Amino acid sequence: MGAFNTFAAINIKSMNLFNKQILGLVLAMLVAASVTAQIPEKLGQVSGSFQFDGQYYQPDSKLGITDSTIAGNTTRMNAFGNIIYTHGNFSAGVRYEAYLPPMAGYDNQLEGHGFANRWARYNAGIADITVGNFYEQFGSGMIFRSYEEWTLGYDNSVDGIRVVLTPVKGVTIKGIWGTQRYYWEKFEKNSRGVIKGGDIDLFINDLFSNLENAKTKITLGGGFVSRYQADLDPLYKLPENVAAWSGRFNLSNGGFFWQTEYAQKINDPNAINNFIYKNGQGLFSSVSYSKKGFGFSVNGKWIDNMGFKSDRTTTGQPLDINFLPPNTKTHSYSLPAMYPYATQPNGEAALQATLNYHLPKKSKLGGKYGMGIELNFSHIRSIKKTLSSDATTMGESGTLGYDSKLLSIGDEIYFRDLGLEIEKKISPKLRFILSADWLKYNMDVIEGHPGEPTVSAFVWVSDFTLRMGDKHSLRWELSQLLTKQDQGNWIASTLEYNFAPTWFLAIMDQYNYVNKDGEISYTTTENETHTSGFDKLHYPTISAGYTKGTTRVLLSYGRQREGILCVGGVCRAVPSANGIKLTITSSF
Repeated sequence: MGAFNTFAAINIKSMNLFNKQILGLVLAMLVAASVTAQIPEKLGQVSGSFQFDGQYYQPDSKLGITDSTIAGNTTRMNAFGNIIYTHGNFSAGVRYEAYLPPMAGYDNQLEGHGFANRWARYNAGIADITVGNFYEQFGSGMIFRSYEEWTLGYDNSVDGIRVVLTPVKGVTIKGIWGTQRYYWEKFEKNSRGVIKGGDIDLFINDLFSNLENAKTKITLGGGFVSRYQADLDPLYKLPENVAAWSGRFNLSNGGFFWQTEYAQKINDPNAINNFIYKNGQGLFSSVSYSKKGFGFSVNGKWIDNMGFKSDRTTTGQPLDINFLPPNTKTHSYSLPAMYPYATQPNGEAALQATLNYHLPKKSKLGGKYGMGIELNFSHIRSIKKTLSSDATTMGESGTLGYDSKLLSIGDEIYFRDLGLEIEKKISPKLRFILSADWLKYNMDVIEGHPGEPTVSAFVWVSDFTLRMGDKHSLRWELSQLLTKQDQGNWIASTLEYNFAPTWFLAIMDQYNYVNKDGEISYTTTENETHTSGFDKLHYPTISAGYTKGTTRVLLSYGRQREGILCVGGVCRAVPSANGIKLTITSSF
């Protein structure tokens, strides 16, 4: 296909993915791995992990990528290395990162290299103390969660101190204090907020001896987080201390599990909510049950004005203090994942239900080997808002913005996904997965594209795997997305050969054939009809991978389509690209 230009045409000299810094990092990891084997056990242990992602970009006129678009950055790379030392109750580690420059789609503020994290920890049983960078979560994360997601270029680690106390059996107390990471910028006074907080878990069955053997397990918990940021705003008088608190309840009995958490946050005028003074609140509840061959779960979430960052003026990914789960299915296939949902912190009401059932072997529908069925439903809407008494327009800056009642539901649909998946083993060598999803995706709200139509799409996937002996297998995937909005129809296919446990080779193509006329017609919210033409494009990719022990090497070449990548409701834009990508991961 046209996208596969001859590899010989690529200037090998320009593919200098390993510069001095990365070469040094690789050598350091190799030395650390070899040294580990030489250290006597009584002196402690050294472990670590490493990942390198490098890409060579080349022009592609069909994608609108020219030499001027690439602007000389034909090679880009992201890499990290973790080294951890452990000796008894003591452990310490460093994390070195390099973005030289960051790969397309990652924030340019990541460019640079150095030690992003360093920490030391001592766990004495009753007290577990960490100084330096750490990750932590209170409850479901509605008031506090710090974590790292490499695929998004996301890291909101806290640099400070964390203390975890277990004074008696059944009681866990956590305390945190510090500042969050903001790319490579060092913390300076008033540059961003200081966060501090505490959390407690009470395991009721451990606290009372007569309940230790009870089948019903109960846990109560609660947390408090405060952010301090000086008020330097010339227009508004802003609260310098913003507090959030939550209470939670978990109950389990056999295969039954129920968890609920309610959170509140005081008024926090910020760039996300257009600097309104309304308090925020959220409620999350989940019920699930499972036994052999059957399981279901129902999750509900209602949030209002719960955006919470270390810097009130920041939008986008960085400096999130809390985490708001998306309540949607995470799709593993490319076309169903084309329209992922991004959590709306200013207000959403969400419901998700999943049912799993395995038809028994030798039953009428299950056949010789049985059959697995999964039914999933996600539905997310706006919350009901009314104009507050001090505002002239909804969400007016410097006012309460609007009024809302807990669990109120609005009329606007943000996202909906109804999906069915069937997994069936036909013979000892052949099995398949068939799935279908009916999607509704509000581009105006989720992607911030006013006037764009809501996407209604149907996606089907077929996935067949044929085993050829103990080590060889062949997988073929075919899928199609049908819609009259956005970029129109797509079809995708993947052929993958595996030689376990070492090699795999895959060829994939995604084809945006739009529709039979090569154009899309849609009506905007202002009842204006628009017609847009699209080029019918192929996005072919060929990939090869090699695995040896804990080391994996993946090389791919081809086109990358523009889109949105989301992990856990946090998203980043992925631009169109064409070129070669190399990924190396290893641990020791």
